Amino acid sequence: MRGALGATPTLSGALVVWPGLFSTAELDALVRLGDGLALEKAELSRGRGYENIRKTMVAWVPRGPATEHVYRRLEEAVLELNARFFRFDLSGLAMLQYALYGGPEGGHFDWHKDYGRDASDPAQEPRKLTLSLQLSEASDYKGCDLQVRGGNLIDTAPRARGTLVAFPANVLHQVTPIESGIRRSLVIWAVGPDFR
Repeated sequence: MRGALGATPTLSGALVVWPGLFSTAELDALVRLGDGLALEKAELSRGRGYENIRKTMVAWVPRGPATEHVYRRLEEAVLELNARFFRFDLSGLAMLQYALYGGPEGGHFDWHKDYGRDASDPAQEPRKLTLSLQLSEASDYKGCDLQVRGGNLIDTAPRARGTLVAFPANVLHQVTPIESGIRRSLVIWAVGPDFR
């Protein structure tokens, strides 16, 4: 599988980076879809004392006739990335999340890991692979960098529109505070049996 621009995925530090998986028209359609959903303040399932870790507006993108092509494209991408770089035991995708940082709410997401079960859906297998699709142009905002710490070094995800990045869900990562503008992204989690 190649991106719309013919690019292939590469390993860059702790991140796998895949530019050009979606065309400009497809990215525009994803933004329209996300902006048409009911955005809500992001919540953490960890309970009290974690309120300051994340400030983001999100919307859940259910799988259905209007989104099936997006889910299928992302499933194909996850299968290829997993076979080439991760080799995790995966069983599918969790519900996609449209994330918006900026506006009057500002936005950030402090250092955290995604691995584990969602408290609101305990039957779902744990998140094992995290992916983020950059929907905004790099010039649309300042700050708001996705950073991943897979070891001693911190890797910053490319900001080019349409870039898909992937990393293990049990790796520390953050989104730095937004300084101006708006950043939109689509967050994807691949789930599977618990790590052993």
